[in-house]
Amino acid sequence: MNVARSFNNWLKFRQTVTELDRMSSRELRDLGIDRADIRTIARASVAR
Repeated sequence: MNVARSFNNWLKFRQTVTELDRMSSRELRDLGIDRADIRTIARASVAR
């Protein structure tokens, strides 16, 4: 994997974590997401 792709993946991961962290617990619950799963979900978004 090249440097640019790695950096873009890291940016996508951070953006996903930030957006989910900003949501209230109720909003996350409505989406079926537990706060403890945010990083796992963010990793999965980069893997696609």
